Amino acid sequence: MKKWITACLAVLILQGCSSRVDLDEHFSLNGEVSDLQAVNQDGEDFHTDDLEGEIWLAAFIFTNCDTVCMPMTYNMAELQSQLDEKDLDYRFVSFSIDPEHDKPDVLKEYGSQQDADFSNWDFVTGYEQEEIELFANRGFIAPAAKLEGSDQFVHSTSLYLMIGDRILEKYEMSVDVPYEEIVEAVELVHGY
Repeated sequence: MKKWITACLAVLILQGCSSRVDLDEHFSLNGEVSDLQAVNQDGEDFHTDDLEGEIWLAAFIFTNCDTVCMPMTYNMAELQSQLDEKDLDYRFVSFSIDPEHDKPDVLKEYGSQQDADFSNWDFVTGYEQEEIELFANRGFIAPAAKLEGSDQFVHSTSLYLMIGDRILEKYEMSVDVPYEEIVEAVELVHGY
């Protein structure tokens, strides 16, 4: 009887170990981002290194945007509600690509207008323009640059699914947002 119980326990342990999700099988991206030090909408220190082991979703925005940023942020707020309904552990990070204008109080007002829940959503700034451009270009392979002679910026309209410093996937956030696909992906990463 003892041998049978031991064998059953061994099988259960092995099944538990093998049930972990292989992220490389499910996600197409495999980039990494460097550390970025910033401040959030409340003026609190923010470091991407502090997200080690966490599931987070990243986007690039600026508050003076006259095209896609408001719809993107609104869509993220809708996604935040859907993820919260599933009681998932995750964070959102919106990186301002206009740190000269987007001070913490400006980001706080912008996020509030879009119904962002700041309990797990950081709007970040407090770095140099060149720093955020390099961060976006090198890690996310995403555009982030000021348009010559304008107050507008070129930037990605994607939402990036992350775990720690690793980029797993990106999703278009300006139109036809794949909410269900993103929620399922976050649920899947929880199994990792």
